[in-house]
Amino acid sequence: MQIVTTTEELAHKCKAYAASPYVTVDTEFLREVTFWPELCLIQMASPDDAIIIDPLADGIDLKPFFELMGDANVVKVFHAARQDIEIIYNLAGLIPHPVFDTQVAAMVCGYGDSISYDQLVFRITSERIDKSSRFTDWKRRPLSQKQLTYALSDVTHLRQVYQSIKANLEEQGRAHWVSEEMDILTSPETYDMPPENAWLRLKLRVRRPREFALLKILAEWREKMARQYNIPRGRVIKDEAIYEICSHPPSDIDELMKLRGLSRGFDRGRFGEALLGVVREARQLPKDQLPQIPPPRHAPEGSGAAAEMLKVLLKVIVEKHGVAAKVIATVDDLEKIAASDQADVPALKGWRRELFGEDALKLKNGRIALGFDGKSVMIIPVETAHASSKASQAAE
Repeated sequence: MQIVTTTEELAHKCKAYAASPYVTVDTEFLREVTFWPELCLIQMASPDDAIIIDPLADGIDLKPFFELMGDANVVKVFHAARQDIEIIYNLAGLIPHPVFDTQVAAMVCGYGDSISYDQLVFRITSERIDKSSRFTDWKRRPLSQKQLTYALSDVTHLRQVYQSIKANLEEQGRAHWVSEEMDILTSPETYDMPPENAWLRLKLRVRRPREFALLKILAEWREKMARQYNIPRGRVIKDEAIYEICSHPPSDIDELMKLRGLSRGFDRGRFGEALLGVVREARQLPKDQLPQIPPPRHAPEGSGAAAEMLKVLLKVIVEKHGVAAKVIATVDDLEKIAASDQADVPALKGWRRELFGEDALKLKNGRIALGFDGKSVMIIPVETAHASSKASQAAE
């Protein structure tokens, strides 16, 4: 097992790996007490080699690794790639490309919703992964041989998983389905939400425009403070405290500390006075500058029943084609389709529309029906359904 601790070693390995058609990649990190994840270990494998990179080694420069991540001639294979890509994006300002996420691809191939890595490895290779080192403090040095072996297995098994799933996709003609998903994973917008949009993370528990203005300003302020001091958002102020402040805006420190959602000593900390300044800012906004609260989505009458029918249809489709329901449509997607034929949802676009969306609209608008043959639910053209109904009535 080779542990790379110098820039020279890393450059040599990355140059060799750049000649490979793909590399498998995984990272170990901590983020319990920070806003940005702390990179503690990088594991990487080519088809015939595997290494561990120690990003905490004294003097190491990760530039060769980042250059490899940006090499368009080498496919970067991850499992559940989002957090790994987020780390690379935060450290280097680049997004690996091209990318192949085996968790997403596994859903397309019928391995279920969001299958874990160890489950996927077992189903494809029949090998069990020792998970006893999963909750290691990866920042502590030295790491034991057992911990390093566990870490490296994440990328060595991934080679076989990738080859198996890739062959499966090509055999079924579904490779382009996964490509569409990778476009989302490799979009900068996925990893860099502007602070002014941080309110979108919160539930809209407000009733008046001024409360909404305060919610938006507080969320933006919290996001900026969390990034500046590299601490979790909840260490600045918790969601529940934001909702309470919006309902009962404090005028001074005394009123601030009467709020139940704030931690003891908040008034004496670095955020107390700053928070009051944010509240004053929202209070001073002229009426004509207050944002309008987004209107609640009212489902048309009967759309609830339509959504239930679409759930049954989705179950029929996923069982027929061996695709995870989650990758085709969410419950929210189904409710939006039930409410509108022009719903802006993935299920009505691209391969999802071909597989499910067209039938969803046909079912909703009475052009197909669902029937039961004694064993399973099936899709029936309306003409056939009408003919069967007439025949049944005639027999009676």
